[in-house]
Amino acid sequence: MKKKNLRISSSAKINLFLDVLSKRPDGYHQIRTIFSEIELADIINFALTKKGTVKILSNIDFVSVKENLIYKVAVFIKEKYNVKFGVEIKLQKNIPISAGMGGGSSNAASTIIALSELWNLDLSKKEMHTIAENFGSDINFFLEGGCALGENRGEKISNLKQIELDNIFLVNPGFEISSKEAYDAVSLDGHKNDNWTKLIKDENIKWCFNKLQDGVCKKYPEIRKIIDYLLKNGAEQAILSGSGATIIGFCPDRAIAEKFSIYYSNLGYWNYVTKTKRSTK
Repeated sequence: MKKKNLRISSSAKINLFLDVLSKRPDGYHQIRTIFSEIELADIINFALTKKGTVKILSNIDFVSVKENLIYKVAVFIKEKYNVKFGVEIKLQKNIPISAGMGGGSSNAASTIIALSELWNLDLSKKEMHTIAENFGSDINFFLEGGCALGENRGEKISNLKQIELDNIFLVNPGFEISSKEAYDAVSLDGHKNDNWTKLIKDENIKWCFNKLQDGVCKKYPEIRKIIDYLLKNGAEQAILSGSGATIIGFCPDRAIAEKFSIYYSNLGYWNYVTKTKRSTK
């Protein structure tokens, strides 16, 4: 019996470690990063239709349909595999946009997984990863999930044991930073940070690092201000997530995370207390 509906929880991620090693000939950057899924997620409902079209509905108006990664991926798969059926996709967006938490990439990965099942394509993991590489560097991570090392552009994924962290405070000052903008601002000094090996071994957040942080902070002083506030008021560590503008505060307990939440809610900043997603593998 062919499934007609699917509901998928599309997780956000944080980068526990992100080093930028060099500029590549293709214009992208060579990076080394440790991704971790967190419990913040968008919810996506997929419904099979006989119309043969791809339709997207969302709780927020954030991007034109044709520029939406979900739409692009769905149309690509439909044309590539000559699918006669259509799909109606309802997106409940909870992850902030262009916030360094991979919301769009996660949605794209969820779409590949869902349409493989809904359209009865039975795509292999390799086929899914090949599709993902056409649309962005983080999508490959979300096809695997959990915790992983990302290399090359971030698309070469090696699964890691989940680093279990609680009381993660996320705060976003309300402006968007594109990945291009963040990478254009990075200072490539030839230094490689090897603390990623210590982070994997010790699972200690003192080894967390983001090479993009200094360049982004110079351009957006508010981010430095937030990081400094978190560190001075009880966070054990605070770094930029991905290309930003979301900042991660690693808190020793729930009470400090809640204190930050009250403070930044009063300033009108989006914030959320979460933990790393526990692997079911």
